[in-house]
Amino acid sequence: MKKILILGFMVLAAMAGVNGASAAEKVTVFAAASMKEVVETAAAKFEAKTGTKVTSSFAASSVLAKQIEQGAPANLFISADLDWMDYLEQRNLIDKPSRKIVAGNALVILTKADKGDAAAILKAGRFAMGDPSNVPAGKYGKSALETLKVWDDVAKNAVFTENVRAALEFVRRGEANSAIVYASDHTAAPELIEAYRFAGSTHKPILYPAALVGKEPSAEGKAFLDFLASDEGQEIIKSKGFVGASDKAG
Repeated sequence: MKKILILGFMVLAAMAGVNGASAAEKVTVFAAASMKEVVETAAAKFEAKTGTKVTSSFAASSVLAKQIEQGAPANLFISADLDWMDYLEQRNLIDKPSRKIVAGNALVILTKADKGDAAAILKAGRFAMGDPSNVPAGKYGKSALETLKVWDDVAKNAVFTENVRAALEFVRRGEANSAIVYASDHTAAPELIEAYRFAGSTHKPILYPAALVGKEPSAEGKAFLDFLASDEGQEIIKSKGFVGASDKAG
């Protein structure tokens, strides 16, 4: 009986070792919805190179930051603006030395119709945009429209969404005439037209900070973050319509 018990403990220990190794070879990435194509493409190449599995969760930066604050098991956070990364840093929930800008973006209006100026497009009917109270793209959009002095005239036509991809869906389904989203979102909806591009001077620079999560950062998470910042990672980012980290974003 003692030999059987000992053998059983040895088997369990061996299984635990295998499970531990598997867990060590996984990265959980929480990324802004607009980064979906970038992260998925980068993850596939990273996995092929390293054998490390990348699991991703995409949503508005605000939602992800709050989930991390509540203890969600993320290794890496990529935000669509500085504010929500600052939110986690102020609460000591990220590894501050690892924080870096990995991408930039521009703000556009996508439609199924012809090009025009922002005021004319948005006055023509309902338009979708991220909720300015918490979604980065919404904050940039409202700021740009206020700078152009048209927000008060078009706000009544706005449909607020939980993230940029939801805004795109309103246009795709014909429930809105247009959407204020990032330039990179056009790759996810190539059938739409970039009807208008906001000048960078109308809003704060659109920057994507990334950082490792937790007081004991994951080595695999660091490796994936380094990959995103590498020349190969930056080429992926640019190929999806973003601005590279070393280029001027706005």
